[in-house]
Amino acid sequence: MKTWLITGASSGLGLHMTTQLLARGDRVVACGRRTAPFDALRPAAGDRLRVACFDMTDTEALRREVDAAFAALGRIDTVVSNAGYGLFGAAEEVSDAQIARQIATNLTGSIQLVRAVLPHLRAQGGGRILQVSSEGGQTTYPGFSLYHATKWGIEGFLDAVAQEVAPFGIDVVIAEPGPTDTGFGGGLDHATPLPDYAATPAGDVRRAIIDGGFDIRGDAERTAAAMLQVADMASPRRRIALGSLAYANIRRALDARLDDLHAQQALTLSADRT
Repeated sequence: MKTWLITGASSGLGLHMTTQLLARGDRVVACGRRTAPFDALRPAAGDRLRVACFDMTDTEALRREVDAAFAALGRIDTVVSNAGYGLFGAAEEVSDAQIARQIATNLTGSIQLVRAVLPHLRAQGGGRILQVSSEGGQTTYPGFSLYHATKWGIEGFLDAVAQEVAPFGIDVVIAEPGPTDTGFGGGLDHATPLPDYAATPAGDVRRAIIDGGFDIRGDAERTAAAMLQVADMASPRRRIALGSLAYANIRRALDARLDDLHAQQALTLSADRT
């Protein structure tokens, strides 16, 4: 039996992972802003389910609940950093308040979660951090600039952290699902549109989201199962793309970046001291 701590566990992929883990007999610390979604799980799970209620932007509460969970359970094998949401709007459409909340939740909150669990993982001799990112941590869509900033940011942060904590037996896995039927679109925070962007790529994506034309192929339950499969591996790769769209879009983005790098090799090398 393994023990997991999952943020954003009250909906979407987090709730699917929580349900699947409890069904197989594991213990879960389910963290979310709402506790009602866990009511149906409590009778069968019993003391294998511990619920922690806090907002990812409340660092003091986050640290308090993390400390309490480790104190109560003794050991947590895998920490799943899953909490987050999407903000849609061209860069000049989004408000200062929207920007602050997006970064505080998706990026700063995830950073503070990692900082809160690391002392415990070191003390217990190791563990795993599974960061739920997105294909949007490697590629981009117009209208999601702030969301991408948080996903690219947390992936860079964890690439560095993974090198820092490897000597302590702690490793990091980054999951990058493509568009998946998690209700993500319904939870989007929308900026007030500017007419100037109606006939631009950002306007096209906005209409696709509103009209239901945005391509979503990922199955939430299967995606959650795949993430747990990776988290159970002895030596998983650092990143795992999930879904056909994620595979195609990330590969296209990486190929384009490599093409750019190779095309300017002479200029790049000319910047060195002679």
